[in-house]
Amino acid sequence: MDIRAIGMGLAFAFFWSSAFTSARIIVTAAPPLTALTARYLLAGIIAIALARALGQHLPRDRRTWTAIVIFGICQNALYLGLNFVAMQWVEASVAAIIASAMPLIVAFLGWVVLGDRPGPLALAGLVAGMAGVALIMATRIEGGAVGLGLALCVIGALALAVATLAVKGASGSGNLVMVIGLQMLVGAVSVGLPALALERGAEIAWSSTLVLSFAYTTIFPGLVATWIWFLLVRRIGTVKASAFHFLNPFIGVAVAAVLLGERLTLLDGIGVAIIAAGILAVQLSKAPPRVAEAEAATAAPAMPRR
Repeated sequence: MDIRAIGMGLAFAFFWSSAFTSARIIVTAAPPLTALTARYLLAGIIAIALARALGQHLPRDRRTWTAIVIFGICQNALYLGLNFVAMQWVEASVAAIIASAMPLIVAFLGWVVLGDRPGPLALAGLVAGMAGVALIMATRIEGGAVGLGLALCVIGALALAVATLAVKGASGSGNLVMVIGLQMLVGAVSVGLPALALERGAEIAWSSTLVLSFAYTTIFPGLVATWIWFLLVRRIGTVKASAFHFLNPFIGVAVAAVLLGERLTLLDGIGVAIIAAGILAVQLSKAPPRVAEAEAATAAPAMPRR
């Protein structure tokens, strides 16, 4: 893993993790599904307009369209939709910590479903990372997090794992910005329908904080982080890219502590140290030949279709 990939991973982790705090601010003032629908619609329009300006066109192959739909539904509708709803009761730091369990789910599903078995060092790193996550989670569960919110976050993490595996199909397209815009629109439709059914007439407590939080979560976690994620998966592969999700507990807890006043404990620091060791193990590992070949194929982007 080179310096550029590490920089991309750190930037992605920060934007992704900070989204939990901005989402927490949003859902305290606006109906969660309605706010998320507006975010996806705006981000999708911006991305598609930018893609057209760059000369990108709609994908023409079925594999990319399938990945777009799966990614849009699993990440945008299920993962983020369930997390937005859950954060009406669950702290932003709790949601970030649960989301960081996703890499182990990706590795397990990749092994069982795709046959992409991680090497011993990578597997040890993933297990160590999960141990750190569990340590941090233990203090949060003792704090009385609502069971329904936790369940929604766990289901969302499972959906995110499926979306991550689906990226392999979409990230090979040369029309990357167009792909991002399309999966945002898929999310807008998928979340918008239940929003119309469940949140019609809900009140919004308008404020400058709400507007700024909405703008931030739309541009940075919504567009920039997604763009970086596609590039990162293309550059180093799904399993190693997913390892950066283990930074979510530290960054998510730290941002929530600074902006929302959520508590940061000594056990959080110990858990982060264990998580960092897990990330290092994954970075130092080498994928088996079969996985390396598959990821090398993914890393070679197709030429944009004119």
